[in-house]
Amino acid sequence: MSEFKDKVVVVTGAGGGLGKSHALEFARRGAKVVVNDLGGSGDGRGASDMADLVVEEIRAAGGVAIANKASVSDKAGAKSIIDDTVAEFGTVDILINNAGILRDKSFKKMPLEDWDIVMDVHLNGTAYVTHAAWPIMYENNYGRIVMTSSTSGIYGNFGQANYGAAKMGMLGLINVLSKEGASKNIRVNGLSPNAATRLIATIPGRQDLDPDNPAPEAHPKLVTPAVLFMASEDAPNGKVIQAGGGRFSVCAVYNNDDVELGLDVTFEDLQSHRDQLLDMSNAQEGWNLIRRHREQQQE
Repeated sequence: MSEFKDKVVVVTGAGGGLGKSHALEFARRGAKVVVNDLGGSGDGRGASDMADLVVEEIRAAGGVAIANKASVSDKAGAKSIIDDTVAEFGTVDILINNAGILRDKSFKKMPLEDWDIVMDVHLNGTAYVTHAAWPIMYENNYGRIVMTSSTSGIYGNFGQANYGAAKMGMLGLINVLSKEGASKNIRVNGLSPNAATRLIATIPGRQDLDPDNPAPEAHPKLVTPAVLFMASEDAPNGKVIQAGGGRFSVCAVYNNDDVELGLDVTFEDLQSHRDQLLDMSNAQEGWNLIRRHREQQQE
């Protein structure tokens, strides 16, 4: 029996691409799935019945699912996703924050309206839906949350200042919530995916992509195993997993050793230690202060 059987799973942005792949796989394994999608275009305009079509596909295969067409970027809409879930299934066990849009332009040419809407959908939308689900998971002493980040935020990508800032902001949210939820068995992790989707096809120079017929090595289904891994009973906590093309890795923040220059330090002192400061050859995961605290606890 699948460990996901009868689990109640919410997937935002599940009308196509990665979200649809995640929703179908959870349903195939016996989960009760809430398929959320406003059904807009890749840049966030308009609406459609994409969520209904995915629900129909799940039900046709013998699965259990309902649709929600609210926008995650609207506080009331985000809350309605969780309200509909509880009304239909009584609870929520797993939340996959996947909804997203793209409005790519270089920062110099970017209207602030494009900044606002991308931040609202990706970062605020993720926070709004998570905030609605959090008290339920806290009361249940169980929850699994996955937030969809991106290499565009972690490493940067030309023309995606809005998207990259939102995606990197998610890492801060993951870092905090993984700590706040730990005592209540709520595990919060991040996904950094690589797959051919309709959002990728909106990027200048990538219009040749066919998201309805992705290349085998770029199919969204090759990312989904990482999502199930982070939503499982034995899920890690506070990790970011990069996934695409059947390859998986963990992305983490590393810190080198402190350059200790005393309380009378000057700019010239720091300049003279430039090479030592920028040397990452012996860096370790985590912040030095956190590492020292852990070492002291082990003594």
